[in-house]
Amino acid sequence: MNKTIIIAEAGVNHNGSLETAMQLVEKAAEAGADYVKFQTFRTENLVTASAHKADYQIQNTGNSDSQFAMLKKLELSEADHLALQKHCEAHHIKFISTPFDLDSIEFLADLGMDFFKIPSGEITNYPYLKRIARKGLPVVLSSGMATMEDIANTLSVLERFGLDRKQISLLHCTTEYPTPMNEVNLKAMETLRKTFNLPVGYSDHTQGIEVAIAATALGAAIIEKHFTLDRNMEGPDHIASLEPQELKAMVQAIRHIEKALGDGDKKPMPSETKNKAIARKSIVAKRPISENEILTEENLTVKRPGDGISPMRWEEVVGTKARRAFNTDEKIEL
Repeated sequence: MNKTIIIAEAGVNHNGSLETAMQLVEKAAEAGADYVKFQTFRTENLVTASAHKADYQIQNTGNSDSQFAMLKKLELSEADHLALQKHCEAHHIKFISTPFDLDSIEFLADLGMDFFKIPSGEITNYPYLKRIARKGLPVVLSSGMATMEDIANTLSVLERFGLDRKQISLLHCTTEYPTPMNEVNLKAMETLRKTFNLPVGYSDHTQGIEVAIAATALGAAIIEKHFTLDRNMEGPDHIASLEPQELKAMVQAIRHIEKALGDGDKKPMPSETKNKAIARKSIVAKRPISENEILTEENLTVKRPGDGISPMRWEEVVGTKARRAFNTDEKIEL
């Protein structure tokens, strides 16, 4: 059974508080996620002082400050990262963080993460991609806002600077918070898989858990989902995030779907074998039949249980002589 990697995206839902970030680690661990993911950046390296907020950021945080001012409040220090990594170890969940600038790549490369997560916004950032590739860690690449050409170009850069293609996984994604259902386009996962011949997953920004579950059923190798302690908290991403019990329900549902997918080989399952005789039917006497009487469609019928001659042998039975007398409903013997 292939295990779907579940990334609980804490992102910036800690609102700049290490204590809140610690609680997010604990909730992700309780939910059963494989990774809890944060975001690493220095605002001065990420955004200009005059950059506008996205519409969803304005809707969720107001327009009284700039994107720079909003993000500055959401930074985690290097010491915070180290504390969070230790907290993850204590709670048996893996730590990961997405870098948003070159300095953050360097810092995270020394933390011993399993892979780098490249966010959708950096897919056209050539210097960033070059730096990531040279670190040699596996990469999970989100593809929100990207065309197929964008993705092909990004893969080309990563490979050009030393990353083995086998180290790359793709995430289908729609970069809107929350994502409208009619813009999810889950079938694009299969297009990505066939075109690039890479493991494909889904980074989910919809409200609720059903789309992530559907993506798992379509073969997602990785599921990433934002979560928060409380959707009513102030901040840009809370409204499109799951609360802890929802995250736990999503993880449980994904684990169920993994089991339900099976190996694709159509065969009777062990649990249903005992029901075969009960549910299927046998050829039986429709009325009393005398010995040597010709068996016909008038004196035969089909009824449960299925522990006698299969109705699939109907043509073989009809036209033969009864080897002995049969009572009504008695199973026919040849």
